Amino acid sequence: MRAHMALKYSGLKIELREVTLKNYPQQARLISAKATVPVLQLTDGTVLDESWDIVKWALEQNDPDCWMGQGNEYLLDAEILVETNDFSFKEDLDHYKYADRFPEHDAVHYRQACEAFLEELEEMLQDKTFLLGEQISLADVSVFPFIRQFSLVDKSWFFEQAAYPKVQNWLNVLTDSTLFQSVFHKHEAWQQGDSATFI
Repeated sequence: MRAHMALKYSGLKIELREVTLKNYPQQARLISAKATVPVLQLTDGTVLDESWDIVKWALEQNDPDCWMGQGNEYLLDAEILVETNDFSFKEDLDHYKYADRFPEHDAVHYRQACEAFLEELEEMLQDKTFLLGEQISLADVSVFPFIRQFSLVDKSWFFEQAAYPKVQNWLNVLTDSTLFQSVFHKHEAWQQGDSATFI
C-alpha cells in the first residue's frame, strides 16, 4: 500500500500487474525470485522489490509536497522509524493477526507487544499533526498501512483505547485522505495477454 501511495503521489505512469501470492505468475518470478509483492521493474531493467525502496525511489523522481523535507531532512528520521516498523513491529503484528498460528501465547500477549510501537507514535504526535511535522511525510505514509492493519484486527478495541487518541486521529486522517482512497481499490489478478492497466 505504501509503495502504491508513493507512486500515485509522485504522478508517475506505472503499469500495474496485480498478482496473488498463491498463484504467483512465472513472468513475475523471472523479474524477482523473491516472489513477493510489491515489485517494481524500471525501464532500464532495475528491479526494486522492497516497498520502502519503491517509496524512496518514487519521491526521488517527484516530490511535489516535499514529503522528504527540505534537503531530504526527513529521510534519516523516517529510516529509523521504518526500521522499527518493518522488523520488530511487523513481527509482533503478524503474531497478533494470526495468533492461532502461534499458540505459545494468546492474541492479547501479541497485541501488548505491538503497543510499544503505538506508544512511541503517540508520543511523536503529542505536539504535531503528523509524525515528523505539521505536514504529511514519507514517514507517515510508510508506517500508516501497518497501523491500519493493527487497528483492523479488533477495530472496536483499538478505537476504544484512551491511551492512543493522537494515533487514532492520525490514522483516521490518513485513511480518509484522497490519496489513500484513490489507491484503495481491488484489481483483477493479471494474466499473460491481458491489456495494460496504468495507475
